[in-house]
Amino acid sequence: MLAASPVAEPRAAASDPARAGRIAIDQTRALLTTAADGGIRHIEARPGDVERVLGQSWPFPSPFGVSVRTLPASEGIARVEARARQSLERMGLPRGDTLIVGQATDLLGAEGGALWARLEGLKAAGLYRRIGFRARMSDGPLLLARRFSPDVVQVPASLLDQRVIRTGLVESLATLGIEVQLCSLFHGGAIFAPSERLLVRPTEADMAMSRLRRRLAEARLDPMQATLAFALSQPGVAKVVVGAASAAELRALMAAACASAPDLDWSVFAAEDMTGDSDDAIVSAA
Repeated sequence: MLAASPVAEPRAAASDPARAGRIAIDQTRALLTTAADGGIRHIEARPGDVERVLGQSWPFPSPFGVSVRTLPASEGIARVEARARQSLERMGLPRGDTLIVGQATDLLGAEGGALWARLEGLKAAGLYRRIGFRARMSDGPLLLARRFSPDVVQVPASLLDQRVIRTGLVESLATLGIEVQLCSLFHGGAIFAPSERLLVRPTEADMAMSRLRRRLAEARLDPMQATLAFALSQPGVAKVVVGAASAAELRALMAAACASAPDLDWSVFAAEDMTGDSDDAIVSAA
């Protein structure tokens, strides 16, 4: 199942906020129409202005379930709960599909149990159908899952960073009855960056990315198509989450996801030292 995120980027001058707002709404409406026509049935948004824009852009009737990411627990647990409620109001929704703890480290802290209890309360009140968290490998997602019994867990994975697959994490989570969603597939867009950008003071990660792109070119594979084919073919994965700033980007993602998948051993593209975890916003296809 494909996943992506509507993030409007108005190009109007800052001196004309009204026009910028109209452009954002028009862009988001076009993206949502493209998503609906392409069979995408789930939208995820982080707290912020995108919620207001979404609230003015939904098609009617809307085919989408909606997920929300929480504020950081450092802002206070009461504030986290209040904003989760406010997010639904800003989007004009009586209820949401999933409430996601945006940083699993919030659950590892002293107030982790209290934070989760607040999410359970929102679920019990019918404001959100499911609750879950987003975690990196270093957060110990399997231990957190056994402690909190989430409905959904998001973990980063890519052609370079395949640890969640190699270690069996994804299948272990799925065995617990948890919906597993893969995110951070494109390393914040680095896989599409011009080659010359990777040659300026290259880091180990840059060199690993350069090697990946060379291998993909040698195999005559498009980076977007290869990445999505890898992610969508993994056992135990229910959704794959990516970012899209426009209807055109989303159409490209959907076309790549629907292309014929090559029969390859994807593990040959992995780099053991890659630990990237870019923070993509999300839209999901059911």
